[in-house]
Amino acid sequence: MSPSFLFFLLFLLKFNSLSSHASSPPPSPSVYDTFVNCLTKNSIPQSEISKIVYSPNDPSFNSILQAYIRNGRFFNSSTTSKPVIIVTPTVESQVAGVVICTKQTNLQLKIRSGGHDYEGISYISDVPFIMLDMFNLRSISIDTNDKTAWVQTGAILGELYYNIWKKSEVLGFPAGVCPTVGVGGHVSGGGYGNMLRKFGLTVDSVLDARLVDANGRILDRKSMGEDLFWAIKGGGGASFGVILAFQIQLVTVPQTVTYFRVERFIEDNTTTDAVVQWQNVASKIDNDLYMRLLIQPITVKAKAKGAKSTKSIRATFIALFLGDSNILMSLISKEFPLLGLTKQDCLEMSWIDSVLHWGNFDNTTKPEALLNRQGDPLNYLKRKSDYVQTPIPKNGLESIFEKMISLGKAGMVFNPYGGRMDEIAEGETPFPHRAGILFKIQYSVNWHEQGLTAEKDYLSQIRDLYSFMTPYVSKNPRQAYLNYRDLDIGINDQGPQSLEKGRVYGTKYFKNNFDRLVKVKTMVDPQNFFRNEQSIPTLRKQRKML
Repeated sequence: MSPSFLFFLLFLLKFNSLSSHASSPPPSPSVYDTFVNCLTKNSIPQSEISKIVYSPNDPSFNSILQAYIRNGRFFNSSTTSKPVIIVTPTVESQVAGVVICTKQTNLQLKIRSGGHDYEGISYISDVPFIMLDMFNLRSISIDTNDKTAWVQTGAILGELYYNIWKKSEVLGFPAGVCPTVGVGGHVSGGGYGNMLRKFGLTVDSVLDARLVDANGRILDRKSMGEDLFWAIKGGGGASFGVILAFQIQLVTVPQTVTYFRVERFIEDNTTTDAVVQWQNVASKIDNDLYMRLLIQPITVKAKAKGAKSTKSIRATFIALFLGDSNILMSLISKEFPLLGLTKQDCLEMSWIDSVLHWGNFDNTTKPEALLNRQGDPLNYLKRKSDYVQTPIPKNGLESIFEKMISLGKAGMVFNPYGGRMDEIAEGETPFPHRAGILFKIQYSVNWHEQGLTAEKDYLSQIRDLYSFMTPYVSKNPRQAYLNYRDLDIGINDQGPQSLEKGRVYGTKYFKNNFDRLVKVKTMVDPQNFFRNEQSIPTLRKQRKML
């Protein structure tokens, strides 16, 4: 009996108890050969196949799988499900073959660009699956004349920013602040960054796209049609196809921008008042200013010998201003005096250097650091999200701070909206969180301890804080942000109630746009080939289970 056959017998036994959860039959022992033979029939030479297709028996399999796992919760090889096959295409035509041949195997297809999905659903599954890893498809072509760029979805944001900077120091792109995030998931999920009040989301600057559909066709905006093009601009690309590349509109940035990072503590009697004032100012102030607010529980070491340490709350204000510090100081002094900002707090720099500061690099770091795909050391983590439409009163903030101290480690990030976001209609893209939103909350907890006991404790903390925040956030639906993936708000097992289960999380992510997304999904992928734990479902009457 061959080692490969033994592997697949073990694999089938592992997933046997989950067979009722799967929407397709388990793979046969010859699935690898079937897949490779299919690729050959679809004009992919064996010489290419041997370089891009990996079975679990391949010495490189685990290193490729683990290279873009960004959450330690899913790194453990003994407890995390693994793909049956990993494919790492080097040219776009190979992706079409992968789609066609995965359909023939009756397996699920998972698509990974940067691996930053907080719940890991681009590289894990409860059913047998093939993982399409896009990291080799990372070309970036920039046209400074019309201020556009074509970016393949396997590129990371740092590579995009670096390539823009190499071409022009007065061009940028309004995307995320973490440089290792993959372009594919970030853009198609409605990614945002510290210029969203000036320019909106990433998807508000998308001009065109190339995509492989469920039939293996490579389509652009014209051939895919406006409905599908609309859907992949914030509806999550993995529900509709494999996005190969986006064409984006670059934006003009000034030669000098200003950055500040100011920390305040609740022991200072003005800090809570400053947070109250921030809520009333951050979404209404000049669109050139973006002020993020981090609220974190901390431990303060005792100064006296033998005294006990105490718990406190730190409020950190981090800002990007598209202009010089003199204008910024005048603006803050008038609109946000309780911050107590000083000229010494303000650092003037180029836009690319502000990217490095927001990415938590030190002052001596060169832009080439943005090309590093490794990123920060691996953490265990969990994230959740909310939207706030009315300011949280001072007594509410005080009770929230007390709750955070009692919990221990769960923190929050307040991201201001307003500006350009108020000017774009809810239905313009699938991303609906526009006018009327003061700020978005990201709930965050990281930990280093291994084991299920620690994981249970920290997950309980963040869920408890999320529950405690219920009176202060949006309602009917309680809105959520797709790119802060959160399986707590609903999971789709792709069974007979798929549409109903999809609506639970779908209305939180997309509000009224969910129904249009379902119609587009049913039109372009009626058999629901592109599916995951929180994908857009099809209308049941037109759906054929694989």
